[in-house]
Amino acid sequence: MITIKNEYLTAIFNEVGAELKSLIYNDTEYVWEGRKEVWAGSCPLLFPICGGLKNDKYVLDGKEYTLEKHGYARFKTFQVESKTDTSVVFLHKSDDETKKQFPFDYELRIFYTLENKTLKIDYSVKNLNDRTMYFSIGSHEGYYTPEGIEDYDVVFPQNETLNAYVLYGNLLSNQQLPIINDQNYIPLYDKYFTVDALVFKDLKSKSATLRNRKTGRAVKVDFPDDKYFLLWHKPNSPYICLEPWDGIQDIVDSSHDITKKEGIISLDAKAEYNHTHSITILK
Repeated sequence: MITIKNEYLTAIFNEVGAELKSLIYNDTEYVWEGRKEVWAGSCPLLFPICGGLKNDKYVLDGKEYTLEKHGYARFKTFQVESKTDTSVVFLHKSDDETKKQFPFDYELRIFYTLENKTLKIDYSVKNLNDRTMYFSIGSHEGYYTPEGIEDYDVVFPQNETLNAYVLYGNLLSNQQLPIINDQNYIPLYDKYFTVDALVFKDLKSKSATLRNRKTGRAVKVDFPDDKYFLLWHKPNSPYICLEPWDGIQDIVDSSHDITKKEGIISLDAKAEYNHTHSITILK
């Protein structure tokens, strides 16, 4: 485990997946601990896809590849490329094993930096190939809600009218479920998650705050670079995931062609993709 800290926050990471495992402010834990009997993850990184593929496969240049839901980065051991008291950089490089599932050479870096009460998270993907690379990347951060999620709201900086796109297994349909109409918060209910996640494509806001309406405990996630936003939770479990994604699940009638997949990032040869988001403890 790798620890960084400043006068406000202590953050702990696992080299496996470069995953945030703990974020503590005033002796209070804000990140889900990852109990195996409930959900073993805490804040897994999603790469080189977000969500699931139809039949767990895609086609590129006429060849079929198998890639499991959310990709494989969360299972890879990252190298600690550099570290200070308040920052750490994790590095993962493609290898012969990754190229069996994802036939590209790349370097993936995760930069974590503490600034006051904020954990800043930057992703860098370098395409080392002489051709376009197709991928998605996203965050799947779980926040501890010891009282249960129904004491919490997800609050946006502006009013939203949001419909969640209904999932069929790992795949996204065009069917929509109304959630809120012209208001700036979503009251959380276990019933929303009896099928799976709430998937939003049309969020205007570029931040969301998880706030306990009784105690005021609150954590804010800023995601200026993401096209999609999801909420996920296992009913009756003490956590909720706020998930900003730059990518999305396959649709139910996907053609498997990754170059035509909704939300896919097309990174030019030898180019670099950069992405930022942050977690701020408000109370």
